[in-house]
Amino acid sequence: MNAPMDQFEKRWTAGREGFRVPYEVFTDRAYYDREQEKIFRGETWSFVGLEAELPNKGDFKATAIGDTPVIVTRDQTGQIRVFKNRCAHRGALLVRELRGNTKSFDCVYHQWSFDLTGALRGVPMRRGVRGEGGMPPEFDMANFGLDALRVEALNGVIFASFSSTVEPLLDYLGKEVVDTIKKIFNRPIRIMGDQRQYVHGNWKLYAENTRDPYHGSLLHLFHNTFGLYRATQSGVSHMDASKRHSILKVVATAVPASESEDKEVYKDVRSYNTEFHLQDPSILAGRKEFDDGSTLIINAIFPNLLLQQIANTLAVRQSVTYAPDAFEIVWTLFGYADDDEEMQMIRMKQSNLIGPAGLISMEDGEAVEIVQEAVVRDGQKTSLLAMGGGHAENVEHMITEGPIIGFWENYCRYLGIISRTAE
Repeated sequence: MNAPMDQFEKRWTAGREGFRVPYEVFTDRAYYDREQEKIFRGETWSFVGLEAELPNKGDFKATAIGDTPVIVTRDQTGQIRVFKNRCAHRGALLVRELRGNTKSFDCVYHQWSFDLTGALRGVPMRRGVRGEGGMPPEFDMANFGLDALRVEALNGVIFASFSSTVEPLLDYLGKEVVDTIKKIFNRPIRIMGDQRQYVHGNWKLYAENTRDPYHGSLLHLFHNTFGLYRATQSGVSHMDASKRHSILKVVATAVPASESEDKEVYKDVRSYNTEFHLQDPSILAGRKEFDDGSTLIINAIFPNLLLQQIANTLAVRQSVTYAPDAFEIVWTLFGYADDDEEMQMIRMKQSNLIGPAGLISMEDGEAVEIVQEAVVRDGQKTSLLAMGGGHAENVEHMITEGPIIGFWENYCRYLGIISRTAE
């Protein structure tokens, strides 16, 4: 039997030793159900797609916010709309294809038909058959349209919200996140394709992972060995003013400060091995694209989006939840519409860096699963977030867990959990 939420609060602590998170947040159904209500269907903006995925009128994609299925479509006027993927008649899933183009959404169960604005346009046998049956005279099709969500987009990145009172999108994101989106989506893009990764773990473990800058130089052998990211490089770990979102950025060249410094920092780390060599080193060949010289940007946007620039690999990652111990990562890779042939090939080769089997990301899913497996019966125990001082604050380095603490502070705020100060 799940414990009431107020009993959980006793195990959330913040103190001199760091910020502690009870493991039951990753396993207990009470947390999962409450975050669906208070976060995904609450006062937040969730990523649902890119406008470039819907280039034509009538294009649609099926996705989800949390575990609520939604449809994203471009109507006949070119406007982007988002609806719950649920027929207004008997609640059937309306769209089952991942993508397509249509003039109407027709329910397979009883053939109710909705136009691209969500309005109900057709009800078979509404007047009955041979004068018998049919809908009552009071039935008004205008009252049975699809449930529409609020929609806002920034430079072609589409967000939706169930809330009518959530703050405007630009305010929700904050200036630094807005600037990052505008920087990466600075001109029309071309979708390269999707990858999907089903993970047997809790979505919040991945939210921690993407806000954890220093694991990248420890867990990922490819990062360290071939110099894409090492702890000896310059970087920043920033959050927006609310601390909901984080931006992890390597701002210096991929060349380490010195070979001797690298050897000293990584002398006891198994994931640092300069004896490895690539048979095809062209996977690391690329071009400078951005004036700020950044070689890596990991922008985690609360609650379900990660925007990445790793060398010349550009992608968005959307988290879709299924259960306390199951979620999916949907990776959508893109380039720019004006990429020349050489840049297209660079992006294609570097796409091997990411995704479920990516050379620098395949370990992340495994890391989530080994935590989930280990804590399943130890919910009352806690993790410790203390690297960098144990506080959520912006720092000009990458050896910190501050952005993770910022995530948890906001998580507690949305769910109404009050953490206590450790003695």
